[in-house]
Amino acid sequence: MAEISVIGSGSWGTAVAIMLAENGHHVRLWSYFKEESEALSTFRENRLFLPGVSIPDNVSFTSEIEDCKDADITITASPSHAMRNTAKQLAGIVRPGQIILNIAKGLEEGTNATISQILHEEMPECKIAVMSGPSHAEEVSRGIPTTNVVATGDEKAAEFIQDIMMNPNFRVYTNPDVLGVELGGSLKNVIALCAGILDGMGLGDNTKAALMTRGIVEMSRLGKAMGANEETFNGLSGIGDLIVTCTSMHSRNRRAGILIGQGMSVEEAQAEVKMVVEGVRTCRAAKALAEKYHVEMPIVEQAYQVLFAGMPPNQAVENLMSRGKKHESERAFLKIED
Repeated sequence: MAEISVIGSGSWGTAVAIMLAENGHHVRLWSYFKEESEALSTFRENRLFLPGVSIPDNVSFTSEIEDCKDADITITASPSHAMRNTAKQLAGIVRPGQIILNIAKGLEEGTNATISQILHEEMPECKIAVMSGPSHAEEVSRGIPTTNVVATGDEKAAEFIQDIMMNPNFRVYTNPDVLGVELGGSLKNVIALCAGILDGMGLGDNTKAALMTRGIVEMSRLGKAMGANEETFNGLSGIGDLIVTCTSMHSRNRRAGILIGQGMSVEEAQAEVKMVVEGVRTCRAAKALAEKYHVEMPIVEQAYQVLFAGMPPNQAVENLMSRGKKHESERAFLKIED
């Protein structure tokens, strides 16, 4: 049995805490807000994000970061915009060599840093790992079969995470490509937001399939330019997470996109969803990274224009469909040298 601290009591943090408790571990679930922690303790249910799902007795609750020390592993589930502040608090209680597993997705606005980069900067003596993949909290918390990937450069840490996480309903693969796994989990939120916009506009399956297919091309193109393994984007954190987030109503990014496609403003859509819509912030970071690395990302560019420059969604679709002729593959018609 492991002692585990989960930092962040949103839907995903709560779902992972429930799963780990059911695996037989003792879990401390930290909330930023004292009243939220008290409600979880009183009702043993996350009534806001996971109504109807009971939290096992071997999960304890706290809003004091000091209570989360002496864990065998610390799992961070705070949203990207809060991760820097959370990591600064954690730095005072974690020990050198401790495993920090990040399960949140997104890029830091302003710096465009990945979450593992933030954690490395704030806790340089810890072992940092990330987990991503097609995994809606609503399904994981109810034991619906799910598969994720853990990325870290430390093989023993990867195996330890597999040991504590895996059960008959949750399978974990490993991958040393931390950057690729993080970028896949982050960038797909931008494409999912766009998929929702298409749905809100009443466009069809053909349109969404095209968006998803070309979306994964843009994701892998940027990843390769930044030093990630292109193959990672064909896996769970890339195309796997993209499929589930673009097609499911569990996806907050898709739901927000639907509302935008129906005519709501970005601010109104986020307020209606009542959850952090990471795709909005990530779109700004993705555009900045595309410019920095000189990578062509037309979907991201048009998403940015819709989200931040007031462009009507139908104009963005027209812009994408009327672009100049292209080869599907960047290697198309290359002559093979003998």
